[in-house]
Amino acid sequence: MPTKEEIQEALKAVIDPELHRSIVELDMVRSIEVGSNGVVDIMVSLTTPGCPIKGHFQTAVKEAAGALEGVEHTNVYFDVLDDGQKAALQQKLGRGSLPEGALAQVANVLCIGSGKGGVGKSTLTSNLAAALAAEGKRVGILDADVWGYSIPRMYGLGSTRPPVSAQRKIVPLEAHGVKVMSIGFFVEEDAAVVWRGPMLHKALTQFLNDVDWGALDYLLIDLPPGTGDVSMTLAQLLPQARFVIVTTPQATAQRVARGAAEMANKVSLEIGGVIENMSGFTTPAGERYAIFGEGGGRELADELDVPLFANVPLTMPLRAHADSGTPLVVEDPDDPAAQAIRQAARGLIAIAAPSQLPVLPLVEVAPAPPTPAASPKPVGMSLPMA
Repeated sequence: MPTKEEIQEALKAVIDPELHRSIVELDMVRSIEVGSNGVVDIMVSLTTPGCPIKGHFQTAVKEAAGALEGVEHTNVYFDVLDDGQKAALQQKLGRGSLPEGALAQVANVLCIGSGKGGVGKSTLTSNLAAALAAEGKRVGILDADVWGYSIPRMYGLGSTRPPVSAQRKIVPLEAHGVKVMSIGFFVEEDAAVVWRGPMLHKALTQFLNDVDWGALDYLLIDLPPGTGDVSMTLAQLLPQARFVIVTTPQATAQRVARGAAEMANKVSLEIGGVIENMSGFTTPAGERYAIFGEGGGRELADELDVPLFANVPLTMPLRAHADSGTPLVVEDPDDPAAQAIRQAARGLIAIAAPSQLPVLPLVEVAPAPPTPAASPKPVGMSLPMA
């Protein structure tokens, strides 16, 4: 059986989705009892009795402790921090109040990024979200490209101001089955946003903590190009997010995208995979032109040892529907670009919850019947045939 210290070390992998630190660092693990029969009892303290993070903690604590050799079963119990403990935690974190689980019901966070602009990252983000929704998933988009926000236009939402709930949470707008939040909802349409790092950090923190995202299977975050303040802020706020890199086939874009991958590694963001956009153009006559080259996405994916989710071709409807306010995968799911994006969406689902291959049950095969003994040879003399 593992010791209490070993179990506590394993629980450092359990991260509070909103405080962005482990429950061990936050002193939320109140007790650990190890039984001789392989049963471990763990007490975790919550900030509020009805905290929606409770289910997340129960699952994560069981997984972390259950991975240790000798642990047969884990019981997770909960209590609530008293006022003194809450005050100590607030002082430790340097904040006036503790969050109550705005992101606790978001199962997977995917940061869609690129090293440079102009590779179609926002177009892919809007269509990936719609494709995931078409697969029956609950999806939201956070448009974190503060300087070049375009998701509101791509979803036909313009600069509509989102409402505020009775709980003082911002309610995201919804279109095509996807919840959307963007800085574009709070400024005049197409107005320039001129902000420095601290203002960006504050705005993104508010979008993550003060927006009523509700229960989501996927929250897609459309990052600005490059490796600046926004990417580092989100890496700090969302340590369990996955990073999906968008590139074009040409060598220049691939090298710049590799820089974005290095940034993700430096801030400990897991790289989920690569999507190659603008992979080629096919004329109505069937002739194909590799306008931006060939193979850059595959080469980058192989170098990073991650999957290449899709090669998305250039099609005129993909551009047209981005301008019209309806994602291509909704309006024309049979378009070649839409089919490639739907393939990428299925790849994202696969890495989030890899399915187990079915195991065929063992079938006992009846033993073969014994070979009959050879018939005895006749005895006596043989008679000549007439």
